[in-house]
Amino acid sequence: MENKMEIHMDLPITAEKASSLKIGDFVYLTGEMYVARDAAHKRLFDLIEKGQKLPIDLKDSTIYYMGPSPAREGRPIGSAGPTTASRMDKYAPTLLDLGEKAMVGKGKRTKEVLEAVVRNHAVYFAAIGGAGALLSKCITSSKIIAYEDLGAEAIRKITVKDFPVIVVADDKGGYLY
Repeated sequence: MENKMEIHMDLPITAEKASSLKIGDFVYLTGEMYVARDAAHKRLFDLIEKGQKLPIDLKDSTIYYMGPSPAREGRPIGSAGPTTASRMDKYAPTLLDLGEKAMVGKGKRTKEVLEAVVRNHAVYFAAIGGAGALLSKCITSSKIIAYEDLGAEAIRKITVKDFPVIVVADDKGGYLY
């Protein structure tokens, strides 16, 4: 079996960084990324359709599909496991076309999302489902930056250190599923 790479990568992910990755690579991300789930994606999409300004900068952004639990005392965030990525599939191609470069979630993606990954030199990472408590230890800060009324589904900016993910879809058309 082919050796898979273990890579430490600073965020943001650029097209060049995304193109350096291939399916099966183990990547440890360090830097800032956004957290957004279904409700936040719908609001972003509604703004895009109306031609209005977004509350986040999509250029070279990474969006983690996660709904955190409340933070315990002394921690920036509670359990922080991935949610099912397919719920964002109707929005992802548009966000990728507007500059998003990486998505973190779990599960399969549609043909349209995979085509957008290739077209935009982007990447889809999987985080380990069921390991939210462990993943939260890699998050050093968390701040709600939009849609606070959505509670756990608000858009957050988080800072991560050595956040473990696996490349599931790459910009060469590779797909682990």
